[in-house]
Amino acid sequence: MPSVPRVRKSVRKESARKNLIASCTGIPVRQEREYHSDFSVKSPSVSMRYAMKNYYIAPSILSADFARLGDDVTNVLSAGADIVHFDVMDNHYVPNLTIGPLVCAALRKHGITAPVDVHLMVKPVDRIIPDFAEAGATYITFHPEGSEHVDRTLQLIKSSGCKAGLVFNPATPLDQLKYVMDKLDMILLMSVNPGFGGQSFIPSALDKLREVRSLIGASGLDIRLEIDGGVKTDNIRAIAEAGADTFVSGSAIFSTPDYKKTISLMRAELAKAGN
Repeated sequence: MPSVPRVRKSVRKESARKNLIASCTGIPVRQEREYHSDFSVKSPSVSMRYAMKNYYIAPSILSADFARLGDDVTNVLSAGADIVHFDVMDNHYVPNLTIGPLVCAALRKHGITAPVDVHLMVKPVDRIIPDFAEAGATYITFHPEGSEHVDRTLQLIKSSGCKAGLVFNPATPLDQLKYVMDKLDMILLMSVNPGFGGQSFIPSALDKLREVRSLIGASGLDIRLEIDGGVKTDNIRAIAEAGADTFVSGSAIFSTPDYKKTISLMRAELAKAGN
């Protein structure tokens, strides 16, 4: 049958790619984890319409109740959230100290199977990546300022079995994107300055979203465009219309008494985007 040789060729090509990464980095490539089979779409021909309408809501556990974190995360996922977002801060790159890979591992042991999106606000970044990969991270994103060699760090994330992304602060230019677009699964734009939760959305992030959405569209690659900072029910529609498809929201969800109602209101606003 004609499809069989193509499949085998693809397998050989993937094996060769992994061997090349290992030879360049000295790091063996581990198989990508399967916590999230419905988040594994990788086709480079994904349509703009699919990318714009397949919205994910990612509550930031920085705003959750840490005295009962496992139950709180379970509840917010049951309420309709898609991704668990980790804000990892080191009191060096940003002026705050938060959580590490042990918390990620604990949530996996608690039974959390949803994708875990780890946003590393640390410097240097390479040391902690394998630990989060081993703990069960799905996505690992980092700031280019946190790495001496951005391309190598992206290879490290991929070889650790995770999906890779870059994060850009409000005043950080996008210049590095054009050199590494083919290695990205996610681009995260900060709409606040990193370090603390509960900040207000910076409006100029909308123009930056439009610029990145245009770059993703021109590339033809399947790259998620995430926004983090000040996302609420009253601005999520405008943020989606500017190009975001993944929305980090912390206090706007966890500070409300009814997670399901809040997430449903966000979904209702997203349904209006582009109409």
